[in-house]
Amino acid sequence: MAQSVRTKRREPLIPVNGPVRQLADTLFIIVGSFIMALSFNSFFLPNRIASGGVSGISVLLEALFGIQPAYTQWMFNIPLFVLGFWLLGREYGIRSLLGSVVLPLFVFITKDWVEPTSNPLLASIFGGIGVGTGIGLVYRGRGSTGGLMIVAQIVQKYSGLSFSFCVVMLDALVISSAALVLSLEQALYALIALYVTGKIIDTIELGFSYTKVAYIISDHTEPITKAILHDLDRGLTKLNAEGGYTGENRTVLMVVVGQSEIPRLKTLVQFVDPDAFVIISKAHEVLGEGFQKVKA
Repeated sequence: MAQSVRTKRREPLIPVNGPVRQLADTLFIIVGSFIMALSFNSFFLPNRIASGGVSGISVLLEALFGIQPAYTQWMFNIPLFVLGFWLLGREYGIRSLLGSVVLPLFVFITKDWVEPTSNPLLASIFGGIGVGTGIGLVYRGRGSTGGLMIVAQIVQKYSGLSFSFCVVMLDALVISSAALVLSLEQALYALIALYVTGKIIDTIELGFSYTKVAYIISDHTEPITKAILHDLDRGLTKLNAEGGYTGENRTVLMVVVGQSEIPRLKTLVQFVDPDAFVIISKAHEVLGEGFQKVKA
């Protein structure tokens, strides 16, 4: 039995497709694209780190032929946008248009800005942080910067492969090309940058998680329930389950707690039932009463 909650707001504070939300999405995409461009020109390009995507291709073409990365990115993004609009649908195409245009524009505008470091390791780490932050903001704005993400979605649609696998394969192709065009060492730095970028995107989308979810399996669910409700002052949910070996019906208690409440929870459960089976895992984002407010 779950803890009673307050009546939910009938309408979101910011309507999902209202003008305020559309303005917020546009700002997220523009600011995110600017951060990506600045990080690319400050860290990746001067240190020749081709960490996947069209931006990585632009680094390789700049090294080979001296073509400005902004031109390369426009050259790839515009045709890929048209292809995505045709094959993936109007809605996806519209959401990709803004990012596909403004990202190369910002790359062109910031091409002569300061270069903070010539150390490729530092450039990989801090460039990955900057680009990951920018991509995360663009995703928050329900947008896309186009490029090889469109190719990955097209391949996924017509091949049946997972989207993440398609993205990894395309990035692997770019980084492998970096090993041939630049050097194996530069390709290794690109892998570091790609890893950091992915972690930062997860952080922007999911937040810094200090929340845990615990599943408790015990023969003494009622006293544990009372201890959690009254001593820990947390709500919980009772899940109906069946033992895989015995076939008996069991009750699993699910409770979401803060990081600092974990020791207290374990002490309470151990006091009531030392033989209880407890599973504790991360909850990346918890929305609702007692935690973060529900977002529109």
